[in-house]
Amino acid sequence: MDIVNIEAKTFEAMLTKFESFAARMEHLCRLHSDKDMKEWLDNQDVCLLLNISPRTLQTFRDNGTLAYSQINHKIYYKPADVERILPLVEKKRKQVAYKTGRKI
Repeated sequence: MDIVNIEAKTFEAMLTKFESFAARMEHLCRLHSDKDMKEWLDNQDVCLLLNISPRTLQTFRDNGTLAYSQINHKIYYKPADVERILPLVEKKRKQVAYKTGRKI
């Protein structure tokens, strides 16, 4: 382990700059925070709502059909975006049912 000595004046300047940076970050987070974050849906929620498989959901993300946000390795969807693709999912489900002769 290395020990680094710095002058008190330098340490105070670094501390002041860091506190300023932290205050700016807090301000930006408050300014741009999404107040409806608790309403965002995860993969499981969307699969259950749309009655689709996780692979179909992946396809919707891949081809740009469904917008999403990713934080670390977790993916979230806005409820409005999920509602927007609901008619598309129903249309595809009807097409498959028609082709296979199944009833919906």
